[in-house]
Amino acid sequence: MELIYTIKKVLNNNVVIVSGEDQSERILIGNGIGFSKKKGDILSDQQYEKVFKLENEREQKLYKQLLHHVDPTIVQAINDAIRDIQEKLDLPVHEHIHIALTDHIAFAIKRVEQGLDIKNPFLHDTELLYPKEFKIAEEVVNDLNKKLDVHLPRSEIGFVTLHIHSAVSNRSLKEINQHSQLITKLVHVIESQLDVKIDKESIDYARLVSHLRRVIDRVIDDDRVDVHEKLASVLKKEYPVCYNLSWKLVKIIQQAIHKPIPEAEIVYITIHLQRLTNQ
Repeated sequence: MELIYTIKKVLNNNVVIVSGEDQSERILIGNGIGFSKKKGDILSDQQYEKVFKLENEREQKLYKQLLHHVDPTIVQAINDAIRDIQEKLDLPVHEHIHIALTDHIAFAIKRVEQGLDIKNPFLHDTELLYPKEFKIAEEVVNDLNKKLDVHLPRSEIGFVTLHIHSAVSNRSLKEINQHSQLITKLVHVIESQLDVKIDKESIDYARLVSHLRRVIDRVIDDDRVDVHEKLASVLKKEYPVCYNLSWKLVKIIQQAIHKPIPEAEIVYITIHLQRLTNQ
């Protein structure tokens, strides 16, 4: 069904404020959508391919404020990047990414121009936690560097990865950062309790971090996994140290996210811990 909009204001060649047939206000973002347009002109959403719509009033207000301070070339490059992100993931992205990513990249470019560099100590862990988003973020940063003739450092790939994951998972950056810090804490506990030093470049570390992240995601989403009772009994008997440590890790996760964790997760964490002790 074709939707018809009336232009209320052209913010730039690629961003317009419109009212819908129900008189609700929206911001439409798309290549050339505002070119040669004026107040009162009519648009249909089928005239332009891949138009983003900002429906939320708060998001609209923030985006309008942002456009006053950010070079239109940067805005367009980021809109192109968001379109690429959506296509590569084949998932809808939350509209807040337009504000969050535009604000972040504009500030990052300003820092680079001033000779400042923000270190990202969690870059490697971010790549392990969100490999698909990290790969896309790497392409985004490389494309922005070429299009805008800037030199965003590799550390930005990690930050852009978190923005992408936030947009597709519809979880706040604050929540995602808290979960990343929680996983770091869990790894420290594992190293301390098992008296091991885990090689952060090893496949075992990658598997462990990835598994802990999936545990947290499943618990938050109330997504349960099944486990055979006999397997749980064998692991408890054969690997009591790892099994008891799994219980401790689960308690830490429960305290952090305030949700119960099924015993099946303890079993699978035990298996990963046992792999580590065999190294």
